[in-house]
Amino acid sequence: MTATEVALLGIRHHGPGSARAVAAALARWRPDAVLIEGPPEADDIVHLAAGKDLVPPVALLAHAVDDPAKAAFWPYAEFSPEWVAIRHAVEHDLPVRFIDLPAGYGLAPGTATEEEGEEEPDEPVADPLALLAEAAGHDDPERWWEDVVEHRAPGTDPLAPFAAVAEAMGALRAEGLGESRRDRLREAYMRRRIRAARRAGYGRIAVVCGAFHVPALERMPTDAHDRALLAGLPKKVRTDITWVPWTHRRLSRVTGYGAGVPSPGWYHHLFTTDGDPVPRWLTRAAELLRAEDHPVSSAHVIEAVRLAETLAALRGRPLAGLTETLDAARAVLCEGSDVALELVRDRLVIGDRLGEVPDAAPAVPLRRDLTRWQRSLRLKPEAAPKDVDLDLRKENDAARSRLLHRLRLLGVDWGVPARSSVNSTGTFRESWRLCWQPEFAVRIAEAAQWGTTVEEAAANKAVGTARAAEELAELTGLVETCLLAGLSGALPAVMRVLADCAALDTDVAHLAGALPALVRALRYGDVRGTDHGALAEAASGLAERICVGLPPACVGLDAQGAAAMRVRLDEVHGAIGLLAGAAAGPAGPVAGSEPGSEGSDVPDDSDDSDGLADRWAAALRSLARREPAGGPATGAPGLLRGRAVRLLLDDGRLGSEDAGRRLRLVLSVANSPADAAGWVEGFLAGGGALLLHDPRLLALLDEWLTGVSDEAFTDVLPLLRRTFAGLEAGVRSTIGGRVAAGPLAEAPASRASVGELDRARADAAVPVLALLLGVRPTIPRQAAGRDT
Repeated sequence: MTATEVALLGIRHHGPGSARAVAAALARWRPDAVLIEGPPEADDIVHLAAGKDLVPPVALLAHAVDDPAKAAFWPYAEFSPEWVAIRHAVEHDLPVRFIDLPAGYGLAPGTATEEEGEEEPDEPVADPLALLAEAAGHDDPERWWEDVVEHRAPGTDPLAPFAAVAEAMGALRAEGLGESRRDRLREAYMRRRIRAARRAGYGRIAVVCGAFHVPALERMPTDAHDRALLAGLPKKVRTDITWVPWTHRRLSRVTGYGAGVPSPGWYHHLFTTDGDPVPRWLTRAAELLRAEDHPVSSAHVIEAVRLAETLAALRGRPLAGLTETLDAARAVLCEGSDVALELVRDRLVIGDRLGEVPDAAPAVPLRRDLTRWQRSLRLKPEAAPKDVDLDLRKENDAARSRLLHRLRLLGVDWGVPARSSVNSTGTFRESWRLCWQPEFAVRIAEAAQWGTTVEEAAANKAVGTARAAEELAELTGLVETCLLAGLSGALPAVMRVLADCAALDTDVAHLAGALPALVRALRYGDVRGTDHGALAEAASGLAERICVGLPPACVGLDAQGAAAMRVRLDEVHGAIGLLAGAAAGPAGPVAGSEPGSEGSDVPDDSDDSDGLADRWAAALRSLARREPAGGPATGAPGLLRGRAVRLLLDDGRLGSEDAGRRLRLVLSVANSPADAAGWVEGFLAGGGALLLHDPRLLALLDEWLTGVSDEAFTDVLPLLRRTFAGLEAGVRSTIGGRVAAGPLAEAPASRASVGELDRARADAAVPVLALLLGVRPTIPRQAAGRDT
């Protein structure tokens, strides 16, 4: 019987030089079986690599059947040696088997997995490349590996480079460097799989594995020895495995993938380019920069190539590597700009290439339903971020919106809301930023427990989330999401939980936090044609309870509580305005009190929308009057009282005269400076243009500020800084100019109505006023100049 030959091809994962060496070795050595480091569960789906519709970068995804959140990935790029070996085997109709420790052991309870869920195929305790580079006198292991492997063309003996790498790794392993218990378990399992291939009768077996494992596979102990090592493994869990799309960005180390490479886009270029890769790569960089409006010409490319080659020669390198190429690109193409160079790094050194997986690949029904919707709605998953504007009046765009909201509910944030590129505030328009991430495959598998279709899974997830919710705001936000996602089937169950929770919750802050989302849901219901009777009833009930409970709830709040309540106050004010407007219908806006009238706290209930608006205005008036007569604990903070006055003023329910009177009272010496500063902050929040339109208010503020004692000024300075920092830049500049120009009390209330000051006529009245006041008249300098 002819002895079995075994060729151990030790590689670096995702290394283009290793991939070329593997391709050359397999082509010349012609094995009759190929064994690859990877999960044996994938043996049944490796044949899919023979088709043209499995396009790298892709990954094997294994997850526990009973707990899909426990998952691991084995990514492969076009330049990955394992992928080259797989393609060689399927193209030549050779048996191909994975020989690493099964994924079912790694996903067993109590077994540590990576945070990102990716399996590190070869990540020992110490970095063997760093040790070898140090032994060779190099301080940069990546550059050393590039020089000795990645830039090396296959020679006449295809197995020679693998023998050299194996010898180097053997020296490291002999010193006990880099080994771990997990490595020993994996290598024991690999040896058992090699023995099984020998027993199957294969004469020439090629084993493609991490170079670190080669010394352990060269020395074959007894099978009993390996069985004893594996006896301590935990019980293997049931797993499902499939192919999923991957991206170059997720192959890079910057994403936390320990076995990744720093420059997958560059490595792809090295592997797929015949001849000198530098000129073509710099040409691509020039095209990218030109597309971003950088002035780059062909002459720039020629000079950059020359510079990269010169730098390589000066640094003693056989060829220009990525370091020299980027240095040349920065100096010539980017004209020294690190910003432009970062664009090149992001797009070309790393890249956003996204793989493709055939329909024949195993998938949960939820994943297949999502694929159907993606094709039907013409939403192709892409790794590069893409902004999409949706017009909800169009059927296809409305369906896209529902799909994206349903996926967000399931934890698949393929799309996230973005700022619209179209200047529109209507509720019929949405803007999204789409970016497909490989890990969504795990989340889809995890979400499959909720249903077999996207709609069913999202609806069941919404009901389950509602039943587990502990806060009212979470429930109202969920109601809003259900409407956005078109989950009419889940809405009744969510609304029942909301009604029960709202009836038991007496915290006004919780009610205030919940109302805005509910009112937004009413608006979305309008544009989506949703029946919102139950929503309107729930929103009105919350609003009524807020109107009653808000003033006493604001009493005695500390600075942090007052700041949080001020945000709630603004949100509720806007929500009640929308709610009252919706109740009024198309007949017109809500009718209010006459400007300047204080009115009664008892509203006129002749119209429901008027009644709600009036009751809210009464609540604001009550809040504005809750001054801390007996200390801070006996009244509402100045921040909230001032904000209530401003909201009443903006709504026309309080006149400027009365607002000025309130400001004058607050800024009197009877009030503490800190309370007055808080009142001013609340009053001016959201815009200080009213100080320009009514100079009397500015004069009052200036008079108070100049009269604050030195000790109190130090205490109120942070509040004042925060207040005026929040004003528009133009408003701050104009206020500063008016304060510097002279006494603010003389500023005209309205130039349009009063006109320009006639100084000559004003000066003529000075002697009479001086006689009436019993003072000596002072002739202004300008008048004196005119008299002389």
